[in-house]
Parts: sequence; C-alpha cells; structure tokens
Amino acid sequence: MNSTTLVYAIVFINLACVLYTIGVWSERFQRRLKWWHTYFFIFGFICDTVGTTAMSLISGSLFRLTFHGITGNIAILLMLFHAIWAIVVLAKKNEKMIVNFHRFSIVVWVIWLVPMISGMIFGAMH
Repeated sequence: MNSTTLVYAIVFINLACVLYTIGVWSERFQRRLKWWHTYFFIFGFICDTVGTTAMSLISGSLFRLTFHGITGNIAILLMLFHAIWAIVVLAKKNEKMIVNFHRFSIVVWVIWLVPMISGMIFGAMH
C-alpha cells in the first residue's frame, strides 16, 4: 500500500465530510437554499470522489459487492444528484422548493454518513 495515497484518501474523505456537513447544516439552519450551500455540496462531492478514488487504488477495486461498497457508490451518486438538483432549484427560483430543499439535503447527508462511518469502522478493523 502506498502511504501517500492513503494520506490523500484520508484527507479528502475528511474534507468531504467537513464541506458537505457545513453545506447541509448551514442550509438547514437558514431554512433557505443559497448558492454558497450548493458550492459546498459540489466541493464536498468532489472531495469525496477524490478520496474514494484514492481508497479504490489502495483496495484495487472501485466497486466491491460489500455493504460499504454498495452504500458508498449510492452515496456518491446521491451527492451528485443532490448538487445538480440544488442548481436546478436555484435556477428555477421557485420559492417553495428553495425553502423546502433542506429536507432533501438532510436525507442525503444521513445516507452519506452510512458509508462514511462504515468505512472508518471497516478501516479500523484491518
């Protein structure tokens, strides 16, 4: 295992956690989707993708038919959809969608936490 790749993976996965959490919870507390929240969603997604790619280089596989592999891929796809949908909602300027978007964000964030936490647990076991 390349220790530099592991460091990159850990840094980017944790950066994704920080960025995505800031975006989701800031939006939740403000009860209104704003462009800056969307930027945090996008950068969180990018960091998660970079970190996951680095982890896959270490493990030798981008997708494994395991709990962590399945939930991780679902989470990345949801993060991508979440960021794109946020852009669509803001572009449409639909007030109802803008003020209710945080409900969707929280659901995606909770789903995203599953592989984040399982990755830490499974990683610590090996």
